[in-house]
Amino acid sequence: MRENLITVASQNMANTDSLTPTDLYAEGKGLKRKNWRNRIRFLLKTNSSHSVSHLMKNRSYRPSVDDVNQWAQSLDKLLGHKYGKAAFFIFLKSEFCEENIEFWTACEDFRTLTSHKDIVSKANSIYEEFVKNEAPKEINLDYHTKNAITQSLHEPTMTSFLAAQRKVYSLMENNSYPRFIHSDLYKELCVAAKGDRKLIKS
Repeated sequence: MRENLITVASQNMANTDSLTPTDLYAEGKGLKRKNWRNRIRFLLKTNSSHSVSHLMKNRSYRPSVDDVNQWAQSLDKLLGHKYGKAAFFIFLKSEFCEENIEFWTACEDFRTLTSHKDIVSKANSIYEEFVKNEAPKEINLDYHTKNAITQSLHEPTMTSFLAAQRKVYSLMENNSYPRFIHSDLYKELCVAAKGDRKLIKS
């Protein structure tokens, strides 16, 4: 059952260039901490809405060695690759701090909006989910930053969440990202990308 959920989540994940917080949550939902093998297996095999059997015949649908190596160069390169981003989410999920990448992703989506109505709606949604006190996925922000966001909700702009997004990015870059690069998950991704699938067999 868990593998089926991961398969569906991975298929949905691969069909979008920029993953939404919902996609990312589905990818990590219900997975046991440090249980890398099933996660990687489906992350690497699945890249479209085609059947799993079809995908297994097309092994090219997975991150290359180059891709995985680039993820170690910077957090920016990791988040800029859909599979890298999904792998990092899985890692953050295991550390119980996935709200950081979900918030960062929500802010990226917010900055692409053009309709005033959409901007207001999305701003309030982000505030309710991540910023307000005791929000479901409350992120760690100082009073000044949180207060500035609250004030901006009266007339939100593209920069309403910019300071908060930068703080969260910095937090991930200086804390979670180095741990990800030295994690078993990243090591197994490196091995899998090279074509040695010993570590990710069923």
